[in-house]
Amino acid sequence: MNKVIGIIAGSLRKESYSKKISEAVWAMAPEGFEFKLISLADLPLYNQDFDDHNMVPQSIKSFRDEMAAVDGVLFITPEYNRSVPAVLKNALDVGSTPHGKSIWNSKPGAIFSNSPGNLAAFGANHHLRQSLVFLNVPIMQQPEVYISKVNELFDETGNLKEGNTKEFLKKAVDSYIKWFKINTAQ
Repeated sequence: MNKVIGIIAGSLRKESYSKKISEAVWAMAPEGFEFKLISLADLPLYNQDFDDHNMVPQSIKSFRDEMAAVDGVLFITPEYNRSVPAVLKNALDVGSTPHGKSIWNSKPGAIFSNSPGNLAAFGANHHLRQSLVFLNVPIMQQPEVYISKVNELFDETGNLKEGNTKEFLKKAVDSYIKWFKINTAQ
């Protein structure tokens, strides 16, 4: 049976670079693995009253179920104000509640950050790592994936161009799979 790796793009924008990278990575799933794109588009802002008063919206239930069913997760994120976008932080909050039922616990992850600028979302990458440490998500340490000048990497149809970045992403995906296997004693 294939291991399922969820891919979360931390952006809602229609032409999001994170979504485009997610789609490029999705196509790199090796044999024995299935990559699944997980949308954050329908998640409402988390409110503890949802869980406290048994009023959890169906979109949150569906997200929790979908994430609970995956074996690992790739976070592909841009940077907003030296941090992660609110939609991604909200997904972490939605999945970590109610207390004691976090869908993130022990789920091996990796972070691929991207930016049109030169810093390649370094701040978002490390800010996300801080939250994932608290959520007990083991994160691949190497290679660190920072993609700068992301706005120059796609052709007119939105596909990732051949070249160094595509090769680097493939190596990063392969490294994650190797790391995943080691950390899940496969």
